[in-house]
Amino acid sequence: MKSLSVRLMLPAFLCFACVASAADVVDVHRTLQGVEDRYNHTQSLQLGFTETYRVQGRARVEKGELFLRKPGRMRWQYTAPAGKLFVSDGKFIYSYTPQENRAEKMKLKEADDLRAPLAFLLGKLHFADDFREFRAQKEDGGIAITAIPKSDKLPYSEISFLVGPDSAIRKLDVKGQDNSILQFVFENEKKDPAIEDALFRFEAPAGAEYIDSSNTH
Repeated sequence: MKSLSVRLMLPAFLCFACVASAADVVDVHRTLQGVEDRYNHTQSLQLGFTETYRVQGRARVEKGELFLRKPGRMRWQYTAPAGKLFVSDGKFIYSYTPQENRAEKMKLKEADDLRAPLAFLLGKLHFADDFREFRAQKEDGGIAITAIPKSDKLPYSEISFLVGPDSAIRKLDVKGQDNSILQFVFENEKKDPAIEDALFRFEAPAGAEYIDSSNTH
């Protein structure tokens, strides 16, 4: 009798397992399409960020506010450490480090900075153009995707990002070629706010060392 009960329960259990397994399957293409649609129809973004850089067992945590506007404009305005700045006007990148009182200018294409992957939100986003492989799983109420770039000549070897139900990117991890990890956690995202041009113009603070690397070949 016990054996009969087990046999009767088995089909129901297998059916439940199949349903659960199907529910866990992530539609990578649909998820990526949702992200593309969200950001390709967004002209500007404003959001808070927490940035954590990890390398060789050490970690550095910084915070601030990020402004993005198409085409190609970024402003990373840090509150911790206060005064740190990273600005792109679409052609050049400018950075200022208050601890060193040092500012630098370089061409956007030549910037070997791990913040560069965020620039994909400022163009016509199409993941298949830049990445050759995608892995996905459900995580923290969203979908975590790891993307492997087509080129091995970039400063990063892979990026991982957590996509929310609204297709917004909540977290982004950038893995450097040196196995360092640069992580951004985003919050309070505002779509299409009015952002003044002045935010994307850079002036080095008085007395700062200024290095122009944009003319080097």
